[in-house]
Amino acid sequence: MKEDSSKQGYNFGTFSGVFTPSILTIFGLIMFLRTSEVVGSAGVGNALLILLVATSITLSTGLSLSAISTNTPVEGGGVYFLISRTLGTAFGGSIGVTLFLAQALSIPFYVLGFTESFIKAFEKSMPFLGDHVLAVNLVTTGFLFFITWIGAKWAIKAQFLILTILLAAITAFMGGAIMNFSTETLSTNFGPSENCNLFALFALFFPAVTGVMAGVNMSGDLKDPQKSIPRGSLIAIFVATLVYGAQMIITGGAFSRADLIGNPYIVLVNHALFGAGFLVVGGVFAATTSSAIGSFLGAPRVLQALSVDRIYRVLSPFRKGSWPQNEPRRALFLSLLITLSVIAWAGRSLEGGGGVNAVSSVVTMFFLYTYGMVNLAAFVESFGANPSFRPRFKYYHWSVALFGTIACVAVSFMIDWVASVVALSTLAVLYFVARERYMEQTFGDAQRGFVYSRIRNNLIQLSAMPMHPKNWRPTIAVMTGNPTARIPLVKYAMGFEGGRGIVSLVEFIVGEFELLSKEIRNSEIERLNKFVKNNDLSVFPEVLITADFDTGLTHFIQAHSIGPIKPNIIMQGWPKDEERITPFLNHLNTIASLDKNSLVFIDHQKRRFPTHDAKGSIDIWWRGKRNGSLMLLLAHLLRTNNSWKNTTIRLLRTVSNKEGIEPAQRALDEIAVAARIDAETKVILSDSFDETFRNESAGARLVLLGFQPPKREMYEQFYHDNSARLQGMPPAFLVASAGDADFLA
Repeated sequence: MKEDSSKQGYNFGTFSGVFTPSILTIFGLIMFLRTSEVVGSAGVGNALLILLVATSITLSTGLSLSAISTNTPVEGGGVYFLISRTLGTAFGGSIGVTLFLAQALSIPFYVLGFTESFIKAFEKSMPFLGDHVLAVNLVTTGFLFFITWIGAKWAIKAQFLILTILLAAITAFMGGAIMNFSTETLSTNFGPSENCNLFALFALFFPAVTGVMAGVNMSGDLKDPQKSIPRGSLIAIFVATLVYGAQMIITGGAFSRADLIGNPYIVLVNHALFGAGFLVVGGVFAATTSSAIGSFLGAPRVLQALSVDRIYRVLSPFRKGSWPQNEPRRALFLSLLITLSVIAWAGRSLEGGGGVNAVSSVVTMFFLYTYGMVNLAAFVESFGANPSFRPRFKYYHWSVALFGTIACVAVSFMIDWVASVVALSTLAVLYFVARERYMEQTFGDAQRGFVYSRIRNNLIQLSAMPMHPKNWRPTIAVMTGNPTARIPLVKYAMGFEGGRGIVSLVEFIVGEFELLSKEIRNSEIERLNKFVKNNDLSVFPEVLITADFDTGLTHFIQAHSIGPIKPNIIMQGWPKDEERITPFLNHLNTIASLDKNSLVFIDHQKRRFPTHDAKGSIDIWWRGKRNGSLMLLLAHLLRTNNSWKNTTIRLLRTVSNKEGIEPAQRALDEIAVAARIDAETKVILSDSFDETFRNESAGARLVLLGFQPPKREMYEQFYHDNSARLQGMPPAFLVASAGDADFLA
């Protein structure tokens, strides 16, 4: 039973639970250390363009978040919860792990940034701090951990204080820049500098606008997440865009290009309003600590929600929270351990090293792909047209989400293609692990609805397209009875399908429908599904209740279809009981009259279907183009399977003295060339087909023989002739084509 990870939260409102964490993460180090450099290099006009493009990505993500969060009850886990309930376990699990790692690894980077700015700010008055970098890092980490440990309520209160300091810092440097503003300077700085690389500058600035998830991660502690997430996130994006836009215009008109590029941080400190440069320094401190607290709050909550869903068993210990607010303290300890490990590795001096930068790039990629996945989730929900997708948030369209998905991937490669590949590879591994282990876990996600919608539209489109032999594919209905007794028949069906068609396993339950409860049919379907899963079969089981097998088969052949996709091959075994000869051959004639192909499997030796590298030959006995075309295609499809790839297709034919070997051999060679199938050809002079057949094909792996369903008066002779012919021979299929398969197509 699922343990609740969110019901005992703090009931934060929109401002405290969503807006404040989001805006504090957005107003980070980029604002103080990089934005002025972007303005100086790109020029005010291009800087605003960069802001517009970056904001369009963030806004699309915010709109997608709003749509998803107002369409489903929201619990703890933030973005992980929303994605797992929309795209399913595998996507949710992979994003959950990477989002936790990204946030947990972000903590030491923010701590390192704080320590660097702190020591440099006081290097003149307290030069000894430079010798105690590790100690400052550890003390800072301990302080932030303590704030988070005592509870999210106190952490949020601390963020209110930090927000006040941050707003004072922004007021100080913006007010000072306004005092120094001139339209002439703005005009001079409006265009780009020499050697300006807009893509590089976009990559430099983009992390500034990626903090919209910080508030969403508090979803389990919100009083009304469906109301707070859209409002808090979108207001944070709107406010951030206005402030960054104002900063770009004001600083672009206040400072020289040389100062903006060469001293982006110092110029803000030196020109602070009323000489209050200390407020700008305090703003840097506030930006780093607030971001660290946001990650300390978010990472454990994502891990706890992921653990509650039991997607990865190794995470089970982190399910339990501390009462009464279900604080994820076990996950918090893991976040602390990761932080201390990174700091021990990289936090002994102010030089972080290339390894830290590489990990930092991967962390940025994880965040970007999380944003991309949010947009993808919203796109799948909307475009899949699930009737259940009825978000209360109305200002949304699937095209916005599609844009956000593509843009996030493009930006990730723009920033660092190597880190992007690493992040994608990590996501892929986690996805496949989750998918393989937990296919049965479902949250009513949108994948099924999306696939259903695509199938529906494709079926309608397919039904309007005329059939052509070039488009022929095997759609096989296998009359298995109890499939456990006919595994080779099922395996051959899959081999002939070759990943290009569809196979149905059909079992009839004979009896009166009214007397057979639905539980009997359901239990048989369950048994078939278990058989399919245990044998790793890509097939679709069908169970039908019928008063009479022969009538039921006739009805099934006529009715079984999904729109234009109907079985074109009926595959069954050779009857053992002579009393079944008449109804069996009646079925073959019925199948032919309904323009279906027949495959009849005969294997008196009951050999197993090869599961290893089969050698030998697939012998096709040529008696005419109609059946020969189907046999050639089936042999070719069978050989596309790994266990049959080293077999040889042999095209064999017997002729009499009157027909002559040479003309027949030329004709057979031309058939092989025209079929574009690698096959050996052989014509044998013979007066007795059965004797030649037994001599030539005794060592084959499989034999294909064409036939035409006999007339009623020939039933017994047909049955006995073929039974005798194939006694002691390799597995064989009797093939009767309806003429729809053509090897020349």
